[in-house]
Amino acid sequence: MDALREKIAQMFIVGCRGERAGGDEQLLFEEYAFGGFILFRDNCREPRQISSLCRQLWDTTLNTPPFLAIDQEGGRVHRLPPAFTHFPAAAEIGARRNRDLAYRCARAAAAELSLVGINLNFAPVLDVNSNPLNPIIGDRSFGAAPEQVIDLSSAWLRGLRDGGIIPCGKHFPGHGATEQDSHLALPVLAKSLDDLKAIELPPFAHACGNGIDALMTAHVRYSALDPNFPATLSERIVTGLLRHQLGYDGVVFSDDLDMKAISDNFTAQEAATRAVFAGVDALLFCHDLPKAVEACEFLCAEAAKEPALRARVEKSCQRIMELKRRYLKSFTALADDEIIARLKAMEHQRIVDEVYGSL
Repeated sequence: MDALREKIAQMFIVGCRGERAGGDEQLLFEEYAFGGFILFRDNCREPRQISSLCRQLWDTTLNTPPFLAIDQEGGRVHRLPPAFTHFPAAAEIGARRNRDLAYRCARAAAAELSLVGINLNFAPVLDVNSNPLNPIIGDRSFGAAPEQVIDLSSAWLRGLRDGGIIPCGKHFPGHGATEQDSHLALPVLAKSLDDLKAIELPPFAHACGNGIDALMTAHVRYSALDPNFPATLSERIVTGLLRHQLGYDGVVFSDDLDMKAISDNFTAQEAATRAVFAGVDALLFCHDLPKAVEACEFLCAEAAKEPALRARVEKSCQRIMELKRRYLKSFTALADDEIIARLKAMEHQRIVDEVYGSL
């Protein structure tokens, strides 16, 4: 694989079908050396199996270790089975207004993720729960006021980071006021710029100012920011607002490009190309590996003849590699017979009980 193809492959985060990568998947993973993998509930049966899968995925790339990612927010967004601790939803933590509890929940979650080799958590949610009718955010948010979200999410992401897990805040520039689920349709938010600056943007601005390692974009169209494209595909939003106005230079992940907000309106090739030109560094294709391969091949062909696209790829790859250098020192999973014993010894349920008993 030539250098340009290797760099573009680093920009792809993909999923696998089951509890172990199958033969055809394994061949593609080894051929493309993707930048990372994301696990869902179907990939996670029990601790030793998860560790084995993570080791298999880690070993697919000989030169550059992959991100091994998961959505482990707590509450209803919880992928890991027993004997892992089921931590409370962000809203439960937010209601306690206790930064120490937020920190300890995340620090404990980080310790458990590390036991099986996971190194990236797509959390915390930085969205403000400003619309009670929102079908997708709700109790995933730390609160209905930006100050509360800032206070608790800052402590939570610090706990994750102190535990050696990369935090990725989401969904920039804010998904909390929408009335549609971007998994199913493309939400359009008609809020004014002043309203966005007052409610949606402060948690992200604060996180940028405090050096959050990664952010994920929202598949939402914001009329006041870009009337034509959702944030994930918008150069005005990712480069103009996030990079230039907020001064952010960390890694930007797309949300899943298989979601209907994107896939019903753009081909995989269009979505990937527009996202890269927008300033997104890492492209998620969580459930359709052939689409990821198709998009990767298309980007390789386009970048070979388009200097502006090559420049975007170079910058994104630099950010990705720098983040990996800081965090991915080694594979962290314990030996199989140690994982369950260590989980039991951690006694993290005590922290959960403290959250629910602290009102």
